[in-house]
Amino acid sequence: MNQPDLLGQLRIDRNAGPEPEPSGALRWVIVAAVVLLAGLAAWWFFGRAPAAVAVKTARATAASNAAPINSVLDASGYVVARRQATVSAKVTGKVREVLIEEGMRVEQDQILATLDDRDQQADVNLRQAQLESARSQLAEIEAGLRQARADLARQQELFKRKLTSATQLDAARAQADSLAARLASQRHQVEVAAKSLEMSRVFLADTVIRAPFAGVVIAKAAQPGEMISPISAGGGFTRTGIGTIVDMDSLEVEVDVNEAFIGRVAAKMPIEATLNAYPDWRIPGSVVAVIPAADRTKATVRVRVALNEKDARIVPDMGVRVAFLESRDAAAEAAPRPAARGVMVPDSAVVQRDGRSVVFVVDEGRAEMRNVESGAAQGVSRNVLSGIQSGDSVVVGPPADLKDGAAVEEAPP
Repeated sequence: MNQPDLLGQLRIDRNAGPEPEPSGALRWVIVAAVVLLAGLAAWWFFGRAPAAVAVKTARATAASNAAPINSVLDASGYVVARRQATVSAKVTGKVREVLIEEGMRVEQDQILATLDDRDQQADVNLRQAQLESARSQLAEIEAGLRQARADLARQQELFKRKLTSATQLDAARAQADSLAARLASQRHQVEVAAKSLEMSRVFLADTVIRAPFAGVVIAKAAQPGEMISPISAGGGFTRTGIGTIVDMDSLEVEVDVNEAFIGRVAAKMPIEATLNAYPDWRIPGSVVAVIPAADRTKATVRVRVALNEKDARIVPDMGVRVAFLESRDAAAEAAPRPAARGVMVPDSAVVQRDGRSVVFVVDEGRAEMRNVESGAAQGVSRNVLSGIQSGDSVVVGPPADLKDGAAVEEAPP
């Protein structure tokens, strides 16, 4: 092909028609794709659920018709356990298995850990064999004694008939007496072997460490493979305990009261405790005892306080503030009072919205705004006469932009 022909092929044909348009099916596919993308964009900007608002909540409690009691003294202290034990083994040995973890609840006599018991098991087997041997020897001596006594009876009969000598009779009697003495000794040996086996089984049982009482494990101190001993061996290579258990039912509060004000405190005196971790939770209680000893370095006297409520939120070593309350007057206590109305909530839970008193109640992760009839304030609490019930979870200090139906979640303390 020559050069003019090639140039002719490269010439643009201006008489050619327009490009063919897409077919109808392709057009609908493009339209559907555009609509889908637009829908996804609209959902992304408008359809996403708003983030949950972190709020602090409190429980509404039934109102009491008791007359308010004034505090005569405030003091700080700590939650302590009257029943707490670091559990160890009676024998020294290597830990084989640990069956506890921090926070686990255990029952009395529940197995906490086991030690390597091969030596103790071998000793039990040895003592068992010794006992069986002693019993076998006892049976042999008993059989010999029966034979010796039968021979003695025959010799006595022959001696009466003048058919045997006195020497033979004395020998038969000596043989019977000797076997009787051996029998008594062997019975003692069997008893000793049984006691020895019993003691060996006790040592074997001591390799299993059990809970002395029901409680909660607050510390795990040993791992499999470590040596454990009931006494400290020094050097830090031998553990002295498997773990620490606390009886949560024995929790109480110890308070240091300045000795200048200890005269205001007496046994069985009512108190109101407030945990530092839950400042809106008032826990009633009473004074157990005033310890008759002062701390000269701090000029304080220790006071034991019992709490009337048992709750999982109360744990050892928590800081607590205790208000010692004046005792109610007997006549005033006996006087009839009108029945209490409504419930008590933290004062900051009642807010104003559009000129109305409202409370936000948390229900299934949503804040429900309810109109309430607000009553009188009592310290940090307020009496709500209607609109909510005892046990409702209310928002404490709700944000100004919190709306009815908004998603909420409990804020960390």
